[in-house]
Amino acid sequence: MIDWLRSPWPWYVAGPAIGLTVPALLLLGNKTFGISSSLRHLCAACVPAKISFFQYDWRKERWNLSFVLGITLGAFIASWLLVSPDYQMGIAPDLREELASYGLSQNPDVLAQQLFGLSNLLTIRGLLMMVGGGFLVGFGTRYAGGCTSGHSISGIANLQWPSLVATICFMLGGIIVANFVLPFILQL
Repeated sequence: MIDWLRSPWPWYVAGPAIGLTVPALLLLGNKTFGISSSLRHLCAACVPAKISFFQYDWRKERWNLSFVLGITLGAFIASWLLVSPDYQMGIAPDLREELASYGLSQNPDVLAQQLFGLSNLLTIRGLLMMVGGGFLVGFGTRYAGGCTSGHSISGIANLQWPSLVATICFMLGGIIVANFVLPFILQL
């Protein structure tokens, strides 16, 4: 059983499991799936300031905070206790060539340090990728009224037109950044 948990799950198991979360939440308590709103609930619970954005009954959304806590604990368990010693992360051959053209390592562990290590934070590339990217993700999430998972999984499943538009914009933005902006940043 533990070996099955340690191996990567195929798309035809993981995809439907994520997709079935939406009807399960709707059936169990008329709840919608989304992660970004949990930060608002946490701030409303912990920040005593009289900011109108945080003045609502956050206690009705305690389930969302529990859900995020469960995701955090699950990630901790998976990364520390369910790591398979035989699993080797791979990089596609075309991506290997592109990484080499930017002077980046083709080893996934070294590459992660080169792009997201703390020492990289003090470089222009690191500031743009981590601080700038984090700001843009936070701004976009707030501006779109939700995150990618909320709109793409829950919103579209509930046939919400704004969620379809947001998802299309997320995908277009990702394609543009991956193909035009990221190569420019990686050359810095």
